[in-house]
Amino acid sequence: MDKLEEIFRMQEALNQRIGVTLPPADDEEKTRWVLNYTRAMQQETAELIDSVPWKWWAKYQKFDEQNAKVEVVDLFHFLVSLAQTLGMTAEDVYQAYLKKNAVNHQRQDSGYVAKDADDSKHI
Repeated sequence: MDKLEEIFRMQEALNQRIGVTLPPADDEEKTRWVLNYTRAMQQETAELIDSVPWKWWAKYQKFDEQNAKVEVVDLFHFLVSLAQTLGMTAEDVYQAYLKKNAVNHQRQDSGYVAKDADDSKHI
């Protein structure tokens, strides 16, 4: 089995164990879960930031690479749940990634001197 598909399967099982069935049945629930997962990812991002010595005025800080790796995985848990909330499968995410990656390369090739929101509408 594909590793990304396995991650999506495992996250679905974990969410069901917690009592969350995705995607939600209606837009109100979908909105609630998009906000829940986005907020959770903000918190995990803050925890990731705290893994690196970002306080230039504090001398006691050390880079905690092990915790940084854990926080990245925590972010991934919530990111997969967010994708599932929006009805995306592992294949959907992969295909969208391929298209968006191509757009990003095109932007770099052109110097990315102007924002063009229309260049991602096909994703």
